Amino acid sequence: MDTIVIGGGQAGLAAARTLLDAGLTPLLLEAGEQATGSWPRYYDSLTLFSPARYSALPGMAFGGDGDRYPHRDEVVAYLARYARDLGRRDAEIRTGARVTAVQADGQGFAVHLADGTTLSAPSVIAASGSFTNPHLPALDGQASFTGQILHAADYQNTAPYAGQRVVVVGAGNSAVQIAYELAEHTSVTLATRAPIRFVDQRPLGKDLHFWFTVTGFNRFPAHLVSNPPGVPVLDEGSYRQALRDGRLNRRPMFTRFDGDQIVWADGSREHVDAVVLATGYRPSLDYLDELGALDDSGYPRHVRGRSTTHAGLGFLGLEWQRTPTSNTLRGVGRDARYLARKLKTHLGTRHSRAGV
Repeated sequence: MDTIVIGGGQAGLAAARTLLDAGLTPLLLEAGEQATGSWPRYYDSLTLFSPARYSALPGMAFGGDGDRYPHRDEVVAYLARYARDLGRRDAEIRTGARVTAVQADGQGFAVHLADGTTLSAPSVIAASGSFTNPHLPALDGQASFTGQILHAADYQNTAPYAGQRVVVVGAGNSAVQIAYELAEHTSVTLATRAPIRFVDQRPLGKDLHFWFTVTGFNRFPAHLVSNPPGVPVLDEGSYRQALRDGRLNRRPMFTRFDGDQIVWADGSREHVDAVVLATGYRPSLDYLDELGALDDSGYPRHVRGRSTTHAGLGFLGLEWQRTPTSNTLRGVGRDARYLARKLKTHLGTRHSRAGV
């Protein structure tokens, strides 16, 4: 094999396809039972914020009505089809293959699996995403809280919270979508550190992603942005209407927990049954700890997805890796093509130096 790809979600699948297109031989390793990444574990009602026509990986259209917003299960089915197509193209995909460590071995990299197997390859792409590493901020007094604290990664549907008092922490798309559906069955508040920023989902009758495409925003170079902004909430109007009519409310972030209560910024106290933390994720790359390819915060040392510590090591699916869409279905393919080209050049140079 030329390249070991770690992770069988959207980034890993795009990597395998673009490596094949570049004439390289990939081996894709997926820890789960199928190469569909984290999508099967997202909450039940999740829908994409981009229409199907803008949500495809390289070489395979999403299919169906291009203007619809695909549901979670449609994405899972699409990724499964994509993996099967890769198999027909002679890309090897191994499921149940959890990577525990990557080491430099003098010839490239040694990739160690949980079952004791060690594989070697001259290049590696870390495309394992971040869903398995949810960010859980430390909140004052949370050890004393007698209610439930969970991350959005562990939220599935409204059933367990019917009739309860719930606070959702976060101001992004997932936080608002979860709070909106909870509001139909329970009393819910969005707790945020700043007001929620909304953007019209269909300005001038066209989905926002149409305008992103025609204006070139999808390709805007991330290295030109010193402090990337947070993602605003896309809304066709229903979320803002829910806030206006009181079905959903937003308050400044609470200051601490106290027993079965939270203490709001104005000093008032309130009993709360559950707190859902829609506070994002961090790259899931602990298998690179021994390699020295990460900084002290666990983030990869890279420039546009190419490791600055190890030639032949690449990253895929990171937020703002090369563009604002690098960690999305619609954008990861561009980064994958770029990385495949760079790795092909690296491997060609390496073979030339070895006299191959």
